[in-house]
Amino acid sequence: MSRRRNAARAAGAPPRRGRVAHALGSMLLGVLLAALALQGWWVARIAALRFIDPSSTTFQRSELWRLLQTGDAHRWRQQWVPYERISPHLKRAVVAAEDAGFVDHFGVDWDAVTAAWQRNQRLRDRARGHGDGPVRPARVAGGSTITQQLAKNLFLSGERTLWRKGQELWLTWMLEALLNKRRILEIYLNSVEWGDGVFGAEAAAQHYFRKSAAQLSATEAARLAALLPAPKRYGRRLAAGTAPSHTRVILERMGSVRLP
Repeated sequence: MSRRRNAARAAGAPPRRGRVAHALGSMLLGVLLAALALQGWWVARIAALRFIDPSSTTFQRSELWRLLQTGDAHRWRQQWVPYERISPHLKRAVVAAEDAGFVDHFGVDWDAVTAAWQRNQRLRDRARGHGDGPVRPARVAGGSTITQQLAKNLFLSGERTLWRKGQELWLTWMLEALLNKRRILEIYLNSVEWGDGVFGAEAAAQHYFRKSAAQLSATEAARLAALLPAPKRYGRRLAAGTAPSHTRVILERMGSVRLP
């Protein structure tokens, strides 16, 4: 009798392998649904940026927390100003310095990415030097567009993984699809870092030149744009009266860029 019950139970129960497959399928479905929900949440946040100015970015919050921990929160400066109250010189300088093809691409400038990769290879080869001496560190060139930088600053952490890079590209394309170029540049200029605790064009203009962002001259704008690759390091130099060496190059390129 017991053998019959065991046989019946075995016949009615799904195979062990089937139960495992079912559990894995449920887990994958849950992960997929969670990922879709996250993407939908980001899409909603980006769509809201068409009408609502962001109060802060992920990067800004991490920097504010760092300053709070070190007792330097008094350095924090940020003030939003509309696009019309930012000097055209600064808009041109930033586009010339960071993303000359800003108005033409859809978030990613593949030519710039290729050029940056080739330049980094040359820098690494040069840094190795000659002989068996120690390898000197090379400054790495980036190929990120203004929209990519904005996507990182708004939503992402500083970790470097393939998953994060994929999220950055997705967010970049969503920004381009849901916002126009003028709005992207407006948010970027108001949220980008210009020095230790200095965020946005207005705060930068007041901090370095004691004037509003609308009053910046072409030379002053070029000096600010030159800070963007390394705002903390270059910001200290500019505060001490020394402009970054590539300021002149930016000034020369400003007349050839197009604005949205």
